Amino acid sequence: MAARTRSSRGAAAGWASVVAGAASVATLPLAIYLTRFSDAYELLDSAIAVPVAAAFAFLALGLASRSRRRASFVLGRVTGGGPARAGRVLGIVGLCVVASALVALGIYGLLDYVGSRE
Repeated sequence: MAARTRSSRGAAAGWASVVAGAASVATLPLAIYLTRFSDAYELLDSAIAVPVAAAFAFLALGLASRSRRRASFVLGRVTGGGPARAGRVLGIVGLCVVASALVALGIYGLLDYVGSRE
């Protein structure tokens, strides 16, 4: 059995960043979709998934950075930079989804506050 090298651990971190990035992008839409099938939860209850999505996004960015850093230490031709790049892009998209959810929740809270004052 071959020993794991530094480059294979970096490639594993790159693929892990892809998985974490995909999870960050999918968390909020999945939470919103699941509220449609529950009588106990409403759409606003899916806001609990915002910190989870943010954690996945930051994890994806950290793993992508780790993978790229490890790949820079390898002598010779570096392969496998694609998963780290994809994980970074997915992490950034996940942060954008989180930011848009926070803006939507903030506007909802503002409108609810203004509507309750009348």
